[in-house]
Amino acid sequence: MTEHSRHQANNTGLAIIVPVLNELKVLPDLLKHLQHWQQRGIEVVLVDGGSSDTTVEAAKAAGFRVITATAGRALQMNAGAQASASANLLFLHADTRLPANADQHLQAIFKTTPQAWGRFDVHIEGCSRLLPLIALLMNIRSRLTGIATGDQAIFMSRELYNRVGGYPEQPLMEDIEISKRLKQICAPVCLKQKATTSGRRWDTHGSWHTITLMWQLRWAYWRGTPANQLAERYR
Repeated sequence: MTEHSRHQANNTGLAIIVPVLNELKVLPDLLKHLQHWQQRGIEVVLVDGGSSDTTVEAAKAAGFRVITATAGRALQMNAGAQASASANLLFLHADTRLPANADQHLQAIFKTTPQAWGRFDVHIEGCSRLLPLIALLMNIRSRLTGIATGDQAIFMSRELYNRVGGYPEQPLMEDIEISKRLKQICAPVCLKQKATTSGRRWDTHGSWHTITLMWQLRWAYWRGTPANQLAERYR
């Protein structure tokens, strides 16, 4: 099956949208992971935000569909959603890996509830001993608040995506904002299966520093501070 025919044949299935930018270091592992899903009939769209390395060339050489968009995770994810043909969407960070049989869990959800959205629990890989606790608290908080983060591999039907207008075009907290809009329509499906994401930010900047910063940013966002101002602090 050619890439084009695979893209067309999956118009009632699932698309995995992956924003990328200078990902050459993690690309081999990412592409191996995505190849697994592509071989299972899932549409995969990588959206490059203007990489200065050979991310695009390497991904295309490996047989993946790559489109380009203005840099910015929200902008790239929206471009990928618009370029895909599938009825259901999953947005995957380049350093996050889905659990085994994730597609089967999602197929079961969308079969019984065509207009659904949700996320996976998260497992954070890294050196800090606090990471298991951080992940546990993230998963509990998400269940209690109905808010998902991008590290949890957010998924949704295309109809819900369209109803909320896609991801808000802001440089930070786009996952928080779309969750707030989606949960006004229906509650999220919180899967216990774990997506695995990188803990490099916690390892690099320190666990307590990162935890404190993230809570400060969330509090400021809740109080109405514009996302572009918060993005400067996040960097």
